[in-house]
Amino acid sequence: MKKIILLGLATLILTGCTIVRIDTTSIDNIVDVILSKENTLYNRVGRGYKYYVPRGVTYIDSSGSNDKLYSNGVYYYLYLDEISYYYKKSVNYKVDNSKYYSRKINNHGKKGYLEITKKDDLYLIEFVYNYARIEALVPKEDINDTVLNCSYILSTIKYNSNIVKLSLEDDFLKNKEEKYNVFSSKSNNNDSFLRYEEK
Repeated sequence: MKKIILLGLATLILTGCTIVRIDTTSIDNIVDVILSKENTLYNRVGRGYKYYVPRGVTYIDSSGSNDKLYSNGVYYYLYLDEISYYYKKSVNYKVDNSKYYSRKINNHGKKGYLEITKKDDLYLIEFVYNYARIEALVPKEDINDTVLNCSYILSTIKYNSNIVKLSLEDDFLKNKEEKYNVFSSKSNNNDSFLRYEEK
């Protein structure tokens, strides 16, 4: 019995957890911590992609490669750029110091940027990363929470290369229609059932 308890304690001690604290008062810290983790979670699957929608964010609708999400009065507009993913297009962004916040992102070969622009009393967040873009228009007090949610969503996007390749082919969107007339008979009236009825 003592061996089992010692083995259990040794396992608990040797397999500890690492806790990373996210300072939600700093946009830089939010982005650095979330994007540095290799997140494999997903709970939303689309045609050729999947990603994780964090707790408190609700999926509303999808139209092609555009998804609409909602959280605490804020709408998130997610665009998944499958063409740039397929052709491995690089993001060219130049930091603009006239914006409320402007940052170029390069994390393990995945490039993007985060730009926040003041529009009257609201702030337009434009977050591009991992061949996807999220835009949201938020009040100042919701900027950090929105950046946190966007970071989780963008860092977990995984594309299915085979489906993306298939969807970009010319024949994928063509309809293959066959004309069918329910009122015309395809067989002769000399059917075996009719012959049986005659007997």
